Amino acid sequence: MDLKVLIVDDDEGVQLLLGKILEKIEGFEVSGIASDGGSALSMIEIDEPHIVFMDVEMPGLNGIECARKIMDINPKIIIIFATAHQEYMPEAFELYAFDYLVKPFRVERIKNTLERIKDTFRVQNYIADSSVKSAVDCIPNYTAKNKMSLDKVVIRNKDGISFVDMNEIILIQRENRNTVICTADEEYITSEGLSELYERLDKNLFFRSHKSYIINLSMISKIYPYGRWTFIVKFKNTCKDALITYKQYEELKSFFR
Repeated sequence: MDLKVLIVDDDEGVQLLLGKILEKIEGFEVSGIASDGGSALSMIEIDEPHIVFMDVEMPGLNGIECARKIMDINPKIIIIFATAHQEYMPEAFELYAFDYLVKPFRVERIKNTLERIKDTFRVQNYIADSSVKSAVDCIPNYTAKNKMSLDKVVIRNKDGISFVDMNEIILIQRENRNTVICTADEEYITSEGLSELYERLDKNLFFRSHKSYIINLSMISKIYPYGRWTFIVKFKNTCKDALITYKQYEELKSFFR
């Protein structure tokens, strides 16, 4: 299956250039082209692309703000900033961008980035479909220092209030502008933000691995690379996974001995 790519840039020349490059590399298809952030968000809701090439300075919603909203819809979308302005690079990497390309583009640079993306998806699919251990799969060999909490967390939603055992929660993530609490048997959806929920959780058991994820340390089974600055976390008892940044991965090691 080809990876779907959305190009977001108000320059028609750049749209054409990126489109032609993508046409020549096997495994990618341009699913849409948008000239501003607002249009891009609408197309993402409909087409669900795997990858977004994102300009920064555009009319209306700029690329950085658009990327923040994309992360709230689906944090697994790969965002590649493609801009003439280097000064936005720190903000871009705070959003865990896969890459940051500065105009004028070198075609080889773009091709290398796309090949790395294909490698990333190959590794992700291989680990998901097999029992092979990851090269960075070191966390499960350790024992958490602290015992699991038996407390419950109260989750408010439109249907009322749910009481969920903390130790049954596998991960909590942002998805489609809501917060989803995942257990092995059920998902609970709430409009509460991750920060609000995190304040009520046992910090000996839960870890904020990423802007869009909270994970249960006792449920981790594998960790493997996902781009240059991010890793994928796999869990026991679910096919769902989470993201963890390189910085948070280094901090995570301190929870284990």
